Amino acid sequence: MSLRPYRDIARRPARQIHVGDVAVGGDAPITVQSMTNTITSDVAATLAQVRALEEAGADIVRISCPDEDSTAALKSIVAESNVPIVADIHFHYRRAIEAAEAGAACLRINPGNIGSRDRVREVVKAARDHNCSMRIGVNAGSLERDILEKFAEPCPEAMVESALNHARVLQDEDFHEFKISVKASDVFLAVAAYRQLAAVTDAPLHLGVTEAGGLRTGSIKSAVGIGMLLAEGIGDTIRVSLSAHPVEEVYAGYEILKSLGLRHRGVSIISCPSCARQAFPVIDTVAELEQRLAHITVPITLSIIGCVVNGPGEARETEIGLTGGGRGNHMVYVNGNQDHKVEDADLVDHIVELVEARAHELETQAQTESENDSAARPETFKAAFWRRSGI
Repeated sequence: MSLRPYRDIARRPARQIHVGDVAVGGDAPITVQSMTNTITSDVAATLAQVRALEEAGADIVRISCPDEDSTAALKSIVAESNVPIVADIHFHYRRAIEAAEAGAACLRINPGNIGSRDRVREVVKAARDHNCSMRIGVNAGSLERDILEKFAEPCPEAMVESALNHARVLQDEDFHEFKISVKASDVFLAVAAYRQLAAVTDAPLHLGVTEAGGLRTGSIKSAVGIGMLLAEGIGDTIRVSLSAHPVEEVYAGYEILKSLGLRHRGVSIISCPSCARQAFPVIDTVAELEQRLAHITVPITLSIIGCVVNGPGEARETEIGLTGGGRGNHMVYVNGNQDHKVEDADLVDHIVELVEARAHELETQAQTESENDSAARPETFKAAFWRRSGI
């Protein structure tokens, strides 16, 4: 049993599907997605963005395929990508078939919108033949005309009915490798739709608040909506939709998951907002640390607190901690314990070295454990730090 049961989140049971080699649903980790915004037929530009998203930690990347030039380019993009590629398809069933043949791991398509049952069968066959899953993507801003006539306006019931109608088309073809999203730009509408959908299907759910806005407003809006659902155990993969560079969506997605203890990647910095008690410039220090530690991918906790009021308490809960002290001597904590002091001039460089040493230790430990070589244990954290510091 957890020592902190208030942190426990019971995931909603969902059947598991695969997007390439990435599992979605079941007991798989909640994945983070983003989407390129380049012209897909510009292979070099699109690949550059895919690689930037890979480096940021994206588990899955979606690429729009509105025309034949895009699906033709997709084959080269997929061949060079280290993450599964989802082809974003709207209306034209031939693009879906071409994308599956080009190696897409998943099709984002609403089967009820692509025409006759024969066309649906052709798309399903292409998906089966090429091990391609699908995502049914319902959006409050583009509901079908008959649905809007029935419900008069976008509402949770309308979105869920639309989603289930599309799902039924695939189920009638005995195709079950699909996930569903019911996105809206209104947080309350999106959350209510996902809650209703979660109660009536075991399909894995792709969460998002669509068209959320710019970097700041969109991140906050998404954190509220996606966070509410994740805290209730709803959701198997997420995308934070921002009017910003796509890598910002990945960073925001991980911050949401990290705040709920659902995924951990990179350095989690706990820092105070600063006040007159601060013994060093907290805001500038944290900004510089965020930039210089962005390359770290292993999960590490770091507290940066400007004074001794809350500093020791926060440091006890983190792997590395810094608390502001008098006369330019600040206390460094290691694994919750006071360890040594650092002066103003060395503060940022020192903390960066500590974190990098900790990352090196964890990476070494993980590699050693994966090789099951108990004789070659990694050096201790302190030893790694002093060795890397040349002391």
